[in-house]
Amino acid sequence: MLKTALKPRWIAGLVFALLLSGVFVLLSQWQLSRSTQQEAPAPSSIEEVRPLVDVLQPGQFFPGSVSDQMVSATGSYDAGKQVLVEGRLRDGQKGYWIVSAFAVDNAPKLSGVAASPQTWVPVARGWVADASQASAPPSGTLTVTGRLLPSEAPLPNVDAGPGRASAVAVAELINKWEISSYSGFIAATSEVVGGVPVVSDDALKPLNIPAQPPAQQVNWLNLFYSVEWVVFAGFALYIWWRMVADDYRRDQEDELEDDDFDAEPEHAPQPPEHPASPEPEQKVQQ
Repeated sequence: MLKTALKPRWIAGLVFALLLSGVFVLLSQWQLSRSTQQEAPAPSSIEEVRPLVDVLQPGQFFPGSVSDQMVSATGSYDAGKQVLVEGRLRDGQKGYWIVSAFAVDNAPKLSGVAASPQTWVPVARGWVADASQASAPPSGTLTVTGRLLPSEAPLPNVDAGPGRASAVAVAELINKWEISSYSGFIAATSEVVGGVPVVSDDALKPLNIPAQPPAQQVNWLNLFYSVEWVVFAGFALYIWWRMVADDYRRDQEDELEDDDFDAEPEHAPQPPEHPASPEPEQKVQQ
């Protein structure tokens, strides 16, 4: 089989099959790259700071259209309503988010038995490397600016302990703080009092959370085409192998026919000998 495959025409055929397979593989990669398409990029308006009271209503389901929107809110913190969310990374180091309850001025008030007199929003004020570095929020009326994010899901069967939380889960914080709240939270980028930025201590690092990249959608038709081109690449090599195998089989059959033609039997059959017919007797004439 190897001797047949090393014939010049089959070596040339193999080179052609490999080139054809390479083209098919490139086409497969191209189709694969087109099978995942990003959704339309978020409008640039999300970086334009808008009042929280105009973007989201308290008690309203958090719509995806307002996620990552930069917002501002004026109000005050409650130092007694603050938790540390553990397991947060910053530059590869684990630490804590400081999340405080912020009472929003001029926010709509919810009605109901469990509703609080004020409407609040959780604010992730910053990151600290150690829990002992957590400080109380600024007092008095101030304006918070930051990125509006949807509530995180609480970790099941996890008790973070007093003054701690496993995630920035608004529903969990509402029960802990006994307040009426917006359905999302703010990752703060700045705090301003009377037009003057609040200077935090060196231990409190800003979050500076960027807008999330747009989600990707899978185009199943392009994904199918990418698999199809890979099959074609394998099929090109299979066709070459089949042609070599057929040529090898023909060579074998030709050799067998030549051997049968050239072979002579050791004992050739002799034609049967016919006994000589007796000469007719001549009659003696008397």
